[in-house]
Amino acid sequence: MRGLSAFPITPTDAEGRLLVPDLRRLILRLARAGVDGIGVLGSTGGYAYLDPGQRREVLETALDAAGRKVPVIAGVGALRSDISAALARHAADAGAAGLLLAPISYTPLTEDEVFAHFQTVADASDLPICIYNNPSTTHFTFPPALLARLAALPSVTAVKMPLPADGDIAGQIAALRADLPQGFIIGYSGDWGCPDALLNRADGWFSVAAGLWPDHTLTLSCAAGSGDRAQTDRVQARFRPMWDLFQAHGSLRVVHACARLMELTDAQPPRPILPLPDALTPSLRAAMQALDG
Repeated sequence: MRGLSAFPITPTDAEGRLLVPDLRRLILRLARAGVDGIGVLGSTGGYAYLDPGQRREVLETALDAAGRKVPVIAGVGALRSDISAALARHAADAGAAGLLLAPISYTPLTEDEVFAHFQTVADASDLPICIYNNPSTTHFTFPPALLARLAALPSVTAVKMPLPADGDIAGQIAALRADLPQGFIIGYSGDWGCPDALLNRADGWFSVAAGLWPDHTLTLSCAAGSGDRAQTDRVQARFRPMWDLFQAHGSLRVVHACARLMELTDAQPPRPILPLPDALTPSLRAAMQALDG
């Protein structure tokens, strides 16, 4: 879970059926690019819109396409703890390298309920678990004390953090380092701010953009991870139009639209999410062209 983890979309047709050849095509591109990890069934992968059988097929397809050469992390978040545990057992049996777990809920969860949920999944397999702290979708924010409590579970080894609202990434990372065990992996999502997180010694970048543009994102990740601020700024400038689209329209909608423009799939976002209007196509094309400098 260190370095750059690429999170691709899960292509489905209008009836929600998995487009296996398209998924294989996306995974093969990531494996060939040499990303540090591939994350399937995260928010970009639409895990909440897929049934457990589909999710097993997605993971098995990704593992086969990656050829076991690139570690594959599987999202196992679900409304019920028993379903998350069953998905974790399947991931371990199938050969996944780790798990990404978000506390999905309809009834708002208490801290004790979230801890029990993670304990159940941790008991289901020996795979390392990354805490998925994504309040924008789960509406649950992990307080520092709960992160520390979860980090005491032997298999909980990482956290995927959102960008701090106050913009103080350095301060947040320092606080997390003080609260969490030595060696605990601190990674970030929110692509536009992740290079700054890497410059401030974050361990990982969980990237939506890398799911479609692994080579460009690797260039940016390597520059930031090595502390090269000048190169990071130069590559960030090429990504800026894409980050603006991500922030204005949501990265899930944008990468679905770009994947179609790149002729990688005809998939649309899972309903009720609507595709971006055709009027944005020139902006999407311009943002993709900007990545090449």
